Amino acid sequence: MAIGAGVGVANICYVQPVIPLVQADFALSPEQASLVPAVTQAGYAAGMLLLAPLGDLVDRRRLILSKFVLLVAALLAAATAPSISVMLAASLALGLLGSVGQDFIPLAAQLATEERRGRTIGLVTTGLLCGILLSRTVGGVVGDLLGWRAMFGIAAGMVALLALALWRFLPHQSVTATGTYAGLLRSLATLTYRHALLRKALATQALLAATLGAFWSTLALMLAEPPFQFGPGLAGAFGLVGAAGAFGAPLFGGFADRKGPFAVIRVGCLLVAAAFALMLMHPHSMMALVVGAILFDFGVMAGLVSHQTIVTAIDPNARSRLNGLLMTGAMIGMSIGAAVGGWAWSRYGWTGVCLTGAIAGVLALLRSSLPPIIRPTSKEPVS
Repeated sequence: MAIGAGVGVANICYVQPVIPLVQADFALSPEQASLVPAVTQAGYAAGMLLLAPLGDLVDRRRLILSKFVLLVAALLAAATAPSISVMLAASLALGLLGSVGQDFIPLAAQLATEERRGRTIGLVTTGLLCGILLSRTVGGVVGDLLGWRAMFGIAAGMVALLALALWRFLPHQSVTATGTYAGLLRSLATLTYRHALLRKALATQALLAATLGAFWSTLALMLAEPPFQFGPGLAGAFGLVGAAGAFGAPLFGGFADRKGPFAVIRVGCLLVAAAFALMLMHPHSMMALVVGAILFDFGVMAGLVSHQTIVTAIDPNARSRLNGLLMTGAMIGMSIGAAVGGWAWSRYGWTGVCLTGAIAGVLALLRSSLPPIIRPTSKEPVS
């Protein structure tokens, strides 16, 4: 399941390090070229909100396999796109269908025992995050060697092979909700209103995800300038550093099982704030950049796995919807972080980006330390 989550979600990030190649191929302006990753990310957020909840209504095996088949078609459309319009449509589809990576989280939560749920979710999350981070490395290297179209073609082959493996080994799951798709979507607002812990998790994880958006949206720009002057391949290879941090997810999941998720979340927030403070104090040090990236990835992973452990336990019959809401909040936070990070870079350079990340980490710590706001109808305990 970890491999499936990683390969599924990787398709939303392959294009990021090769945007200059897409720009040159279609003769685009920088603003037009930036629409490709923006549309992909928007599609992913929409997929989390509109498609991920289906896991509560239909067999998750059927849902995952359907998305994988459609992903192959979207990847081939991107690889052969004759115009930017077709490329944007394919990118939107890749984002929507890339939500398949998150379908494995509630499946893992359902299969795991309560005592090992955090660690199991952590293992699947490691695969998912490695897919996101390593896809930037793969995209940069393959783009440099074979071109961006070949990258999408190779990705289509990988997804097709994995779909065959999942068809053979993925178990069927019982449906946990009844009703219609429209009713399922209406229930998202009800779940958000009813559960104070969910609202607290949404706010805290959005702030943590904002640091990811600020960092990764500006890293290639910073690395392209003196004293580093890295090209797309080397900038994409920096994803390996982030992948090292992702391997902490099972560790933090185990801690959440033993010590409780709330303490782990606060430790994660502290790691994020400390990491950006380190990079702020040593802006031209590659060592500080590497250590800071690993630390803040550890922090974000600690928060994500712990929040997933919390929200998937709120209502076993709504795990897909609850996880979808959490990840939609994270994507919104990441998008806002990318926008604010880009603004901070254009005004204040890398110092502004690091300040943005540090402030978001401190705000996440403050929010995680405050009790959730209990509405009159809620029976949840204050954490």
